[in-house]
Amino acid sequence: MAEPLKNQYGPDVPHRIADMIAAVSSRFRRQDFLDYVLPDYDSLELMPRGWHMADGLHHSLPDHYPTAVEILLASLPTAKPAISTTSPTQDREGGSLAPFLFMPHTFFVARYGLADFEPSMRAQYELTQRFTAEFSIRAFLQQHQQATLKRLLDWIDDPSEHVRRLVSEGTRPRLPWASRLPEFQRDPAPVLALLEQLKDDPSLYVRRSVANNLNDIGKDHPDLLLETAERWYPGGSNERQWIVRHALRNAFKAGDQRALALFGFAATDAIAVTQASIAPQHLAIGDTTALSCVISNNSKRCQSLMIDFQVHFVKANGSARAKVFKLTQTELAAGHSITVTKKISLAPLTTRKLYAGHHQVDLLINGQCHPLGHFVIGDAP
Repeated sequence: MAEPLKNQYGPDVPHRIADMIAAVSSRFRRQDFLDYVLPDYDSLELMPRGWHMADGLHHSLPDHYPTAVEILLASLPTAKPAISTTSPTQDREGGSLAPFLFMPHTFFVARYGLADFEPSMRAQYELTQRFTAEFSIRAFLQQHQQATLKRLLDWIDDPSEHVRRLVSEGTRPRLPWASRLPEFQRDPAPVLALLEQLKDDPSLYVRRSVANNLNDIGKDHPDLLLETAERWYPGGSNERQWIVRHALRNAFKAGDQRALALFGFAATDAIAVTQASIAPQHLAIGDTTALSCVISNNSKRCQSLMIDFQVHFVKANGSARAKVFKLTQTELAAGHSITVTKKISLAPLTTRKLYAGHHQVDLLINGQCHPLGHFVIGDAP
């Protein structure tokens, strides 16, 4: 079982924050901060720890917010350098929790800075270059929408990719770990106007955020997502086409024919799936099974295939919910066959709990479902 993230954000964090602020201002009441934060700290999860420390900062800094936030900014280290852009997985999202040291600072701005727009915008501009202000900017989008959108527009050409990424990530209607932005869920036009200007950003870090924002928009407005994809993809650079592909990942998994056709994965013709095998078939939690099958193109033309598989995981109430996993993409010549294999791990995950029962497994070829069989967890008949 993976270690809870909060364990990487232990009581040493309040001490480090207190030392940093005390080093730049005698007006910060260091011991008051620690006495406020530490008694309840261990009982809290990761994000509540951040909010709790934000309240501790309010308790221990000068009451005048512009003064307090300037003290916080004075305690910050040098802004972070650019993120590596050599692959779509190399960014700080997959790294340690070190930047989370500044999460309480952004929460302080969100909770106590709404009445002081300019000092708060300056603070978020600086903080997003050390951590991210994607959580705090949302409070300003909700209370000062037009002024905040105007400021984000000003930041689109900022030299810092962290600032440009805030424009796209902070406006995501369904940002994970954050409250939703219902106005942008109803009408994402202001968000799309920003994304239009970021779709060819030189930073992969920013482009990935653009794709994730589009994916969010598609959950409430699937037709608008597809219209945007159809407008951006033809003639676009490889980088922009990657944005579109990443934004459509849920549409691909759902077998949306319009999305699949945009990438050349049309409805299949005379595709056969044979020799399906799932072994072993009877399993316990923690085991691994393997699926395999042969895919044959019995048509007279080469076909582009996007091949995924889905497992119908049994839920606590006995019903099932399908989870789609990527497998491969290939060009299969007329009259040719390929064998595909995949291991399925039933190791415990913090994001999914496993239950006993029959788990149906299907192959998805360009969105079309081909049942492969099932495996059984536990003592289900």
